[in-house]
Amino acid sequence: MINIDKKAYSYIGLAQKAGKLKSGEGACVAAIAKGEGQLVIISEDASDNTKKKFTNKAKYYGVEFFVKGFRGDLSNSIGKANRPVVVITDRGLSDKIKELIRD
Repeated sequence: MINIDKKAYSYIGLAQKAGKLKSGEGACVAAIAKGEGQLVIISEDASDNTKKKFTNKAKYYGVEFFVKGFRGDLSNSIGKANRPVVVITDRGLSDKIKELIRD
């Protein structure tokens, strides 16, 4: 399992504070389907069904995604409990987060 750099979690938290992040299954699916999603982050410890659902959605709508990190870290970074998936809706923030996750 590969964890995400702490800086990336800081940017994820910043996206939450800026209102440029969706969390919760329904909100994430809607953001991807509406074309608002710039980046999907799925935690490695998400259920197999959740991983499959969001990887398929992201592929179908052409949204880049990563299956990295852990649910607890992702949830803590946005200040909400039990969030295995988040969708970043801002291009600039998503680009910075992608850069940090890839390294």
